[in-house]
Amino acid sequence: MRSVAIVGLGLIGGSMAVDLRRRGFADEIIGVENDQLNAEAALKMGLADRIASAEEAFAQADIIVLAVPVDAAAKLLPQALDAVAGSERIVIDVCSVKEMMCRVAAGHRARANYVATHPMAGTEYSGPWAAMPGLFDGRACIFCDVEESSRKAVSRIEELYAALNMRVTYMRSDAHDMHVAYVSHISHVTSFALALTVLDKEKDEKHIFDLASGGFSSTVRLAKSNADMWVPILQQNRDNVLRVIDTYIEKMQDFRSAIDTLDGDEIRGLIEDANKIKRIIR
Repeated sequence: MRSVAIVGLGLIGGSMAVDLRRRGFADEIIGVENDQLNAEAALKMGLADRIASAEEAFAQADIIVLAVPVDAAAKLLPQALDAVAGSERIVIDVCSVKEMMCRVAAGHRARANYVATHPMAGTEYSGPWAAMPGLFDGRACIFCDVEESSRKAVSRIEELYAALNMRVTYMRSDAHDMHVAYVSHISHVTSFALALTVLDKEKDEKHIFDLASGGFSSTVRLAKSNADMWVPILQQNRDNVLRVIDTYIEKMQDFRSAIDTLDGDEIRGLIEDANKIKRIIR
């Protein structure tokens, strides 16, 4: 049997559990879930075959997946590596901040058993009820600092993500954190800020949400994301996120200045420059 322990059976961990078993990669899913309500739901929904403590799961599983917020994952990683030391068992995490996770693993005697990964998929929902089949299909997964991992461990985790139908990209952990600040973290910050802006206005104008269209809903969708997940992400990727926020503010100031002066040519130029994103995102 190939057993996979998944610590955290929420959106990412639960969705991995669904497809890893459905597609024949895992024979047994061992769930680790501290929240009793989530644990009961995960069992009833069939996300896990059984719920175990972290110690039990770490001692038994062939592959350990840390699918909890990055601050919790960082605390669990040394314990998981201690458990797999001297074996060919593997530990991975799915956090969206990688440099800190790799720093935690550095120098550990079982460092070669650890593969730092970030599947670039998700929704604004959380908990086992958010788990869904096919969440990862066609998406990218980033492997970081693979030269620090054993070739056998990397190969096996490549198989895991192949079962999830993901394409793998390799990156240094510091480069990863910089890039995700631009393509993921700033999107959430701006969505949170927009939601706060509109909610503040709603205090005075009660019908503002009656006018909300699909464009508003898609822009502010990420503001529904879980704070427990995003607080540690923004803290751990602080420097990169601050640089992106500063650049974003500069671009907002460009728009503000052009609109304030009724400079139609400048407004048009900014919009047309932004339209170039169509070359990347279709």
